Amino acid sequence: MPRLIHLNGPSGIGKSTVARLYADRHSGALDLDTDQLLPLIGGWREDFSATLAVGRRLAVAMAETHLRAGHDVVLPQLATALHEVEGFEAAARNAGAEYREIVLTAPKQHAFDRYSARASIMDSSTRRHIDDILAERGGLRLLDRIHDHVAQYLALRPACTVLDTEGLDPEQTYAVVLNSLS
Repeated sequence: MPRLIHLNGPSGIGKSTVARLYADRHSGALDLDTDQLLPLIGGWREDFSATLAVGRRLAVAMAETHLRAGHDVVLPQLATALHEVEGFEAAARNAGAEYREIVLTAPKQHAFDRYSARASIMDSSTRRHIDDILAERGGLRLLDRIHDHVAQYLALRPACTVLDTEGLDPEQTYAVVLNSLS
């Protein structure tokens, strides 16, 4: 049975890296990084919030199509409200697939350090633009609020798997994610 593996968690925690590793190592798996869809939509930098909503709807349709073909979808996407995941859950259900939500976490300071360090290793102009948008909206203050929102969200999602990534490199995080899927 195909799975929609939703990697949730704050910005910079490693969701996209783990998703890329998963897709690289699982034939047919789709790395459905919504952040990579946004630049395909005109005006995304000027109206990021509206474009993100459209990007999520596109991602839902893509996920369902790929799941119906019998392949896994790994979705690195921050969600802090139930309405943000309902479409993905429905896509999995409609495709006869399993929906698995894995929230990657770390103590705030560790996550802040990881987020700050990623600027020096970014290879994607899209990721740089998204980080610029985060910086414009408050940078680490915004990341602090995101952490609080994730904590509140987790109270509403008792079935999701929560993985602490403090001290783990990308390969170790990937291994912990794989283990949680077993």
